[in-house]
Amino acid sequence: MNSDPSRVPDLSDRPHRLVIEREMRADPHALYRAWTDRFDLWFAAPGSVTMTPRVNMPFFFETEYAPEPGTPPTRHPHYGRFLRLETDRLVELTWVTGRGGTAGAETVVTVELAPHGSGTLLRLTHAGFYDDMARAATEAAWRDLVLPHQDQILAGPAADTH
Repeated sequence: MNSDPSRVPDLSDRPHRLVIEREMRADPHALYRAWTDRFDLWFAAPGSVTMTPRVNMPFFFETEYAPEPGTPPTRHPHYGRFLRLETDRLVELTWVTGRGGTAGAETVVTVELAPHGSGTLLRLTHAGFYDDMARAATEAAWRDLVLPHQDQILAGPAADTH
């Protein structure tokens, strides 16, 4: 746990936040690993991840996105650091992206994991957006693209996450 509150970003001038709950097919252990040391399995471009799951340890990765089929993908760097880690229960990290994401602001993503049937109830909170437009766009991306993709990848037969 992080006991030094000075290392937690001050979000008081960026009050916009989102909360998404989703039932995931993977178990809490698989999801915890996906968020702490397997980003390239479901989110980051292969070979771009520099990440060690320890509190206050900085990380970096890139995503690649092609806006239209056949167009070259654009690279999107992501930076952050872990704030809190509770094995198989909670991952809290800062999240910094450029234009169209957090606009360079250090936002906070909290992922809570609770056993639910044979899978997990995942609760994602992302806080610290400058405005509601950025919050809404990010909410749609998490809800409609990123989390469904994570669920599909981790529940698939090739996802050896244990």
